[in-house]
Amino acid sequence: MQKTQEQLGLIWFRNDLRIQDNPVLSKAVTSGNPLLAVFCFDPRHYEVTEYGFKKTEKYRAKFLIESLKDLKSSLNKIGILLLVYYDKPENVIPTLVSKYDINEIYLQKVWTTEEVKVLNAVKVNLPENVTFHQEYGQFLIHPDDFHIDIENLPKIFTEFRKRVEKQCKVRGEIELSSYKNNFSASEITQIPSLEDLGFKNFETHPNSAFPFKGGETSALKRLEEYIFKSQKLAYYKQTRNGLIGTDYSSKFSAWLANGSLSPRKIYWSVKQFEKEHIKNESTYWLIFELLWRDYFKYSSLKHGADLFKLGGIKQKDLKWNRDEQRLYQWMNGTTEEPFVNANMLELNQTGWMSNRGRQNVASYLSKTLKQDWRIGAAYFESLLIDYDVHSNYGNWNYVAGVGNDPRDREFNVKLQAEHYDGAGRYQRLWLQKTLFE
Repeated sequence: MQKTQEQLGLIWFRNDLRIQDNPVLSKAVTSGNPLLAVFCFDPRHYEVTEYGFKKTEKYRAKFLIESLKDLKSSLNKIGILLLVYYDKPENVIPTLVSKYDINEIYLQKVWTTEEVKVLNAVKVNLPENVTFHQEYGQFLIHPDDFHIDIENLPKIFTEFRKRVEKQCKVRGEIELSSYKNNFSASEITQIPSLEDLGFKNFETHPNSAFPFKGGETSALKRLEEYIFKSQKLAYYKQTRNGLIGTDYSSKFSAWLANGSLSPRKIYWSVKQFEKEHIKNESTYWLIFELLWRDYFKYSSLKHGADLFKLGGIKQKDLKWNRDEQRLYQWMNGTTEEPFVNANMLELNQTGWMSNRGRQNVASYLSKTLKQDWRIGAAYFESLLIDYDVHSNYGNWNYVAGVGNDPRDREFNVKLQAEHYDGAGRYQRLWLQKTLFE
């Protein structure tokens, strides 16, 4: 056991891979104690699921690797070493606790089933004197400022939004205190490569609407470019249902998903833009989307494991099918609907799909084909660079009719294609053969 003169703290990074506005990092630094940081590439995240595809595919894996490289570099600048392992947290963390006599662990608060299970597995293998400091870091509206009893969370987003806008305020960003670490570990670890995780290296598809790299540095660059330099924010509401290119939407979701960017950073950047340039329906709409994101997180807090069950958070007893051929056609973009196929091919070849596309392909699978929506949600989880457990499963609940949609609507894919891709440009882009197929 390696002893330190002062009490050593361990920062356990998960989906909070940033320096700025990070309550976990701030809490750890404020302690004044020497610090060590760790991140685990959990092998379970790269295994094949019961549905026949990997839980995490190459696109999100590459984005995560890039994010960790950036985080490690940023932490080095403030003297904190980030150790990275390709192993289960319940193996890694108890070993570090024992080796370095760690008494304090700082981490982001999570509540979904798998994450809680892993946390409990870690705790079982630790001595009782280890204290966990958990901080909420994913929300726009902090749970302590959320003046609604979670059990009485509104069933409809509009009611939630109106109450939040009237009753709640967004906290300011957290400024990181000056810090000088006086601890260095003897460990030397390497961030895994794609090959280490079981993938072949690949080049980004030339038609990708998300050609960006992972990490806080890239996130802040995109924030500056989209909001202040190009001022595309001023037209967000008019372009947000686009299908082609990098600028029809903000593309912040991928960095939000792994915590390279905080929702508060976006919110206060929007407020700065409104003050310096223009305040309009588009600037409001980006905040509106952040509130949707919060709503899905609060909904998952309320409903727990029901989010992942066939009956969804409504616990509805609907008849679902499991037609392997239809599922295969949907996944591979060979259905009877060209608009669905184009979107699925884009997903398969880039790890990205527009919001409009996601709604249509999800409705087609769950409502038109009446297939088990959980398979679609798991497929999105596998491939989407911006996969977020709450938003993904919340949206699939919503579209499949087992969630928060009061109208239980079904998308008419043909009409949607005519409205949003009337000239067929998007469909031609992905349905034609490319060098990357």
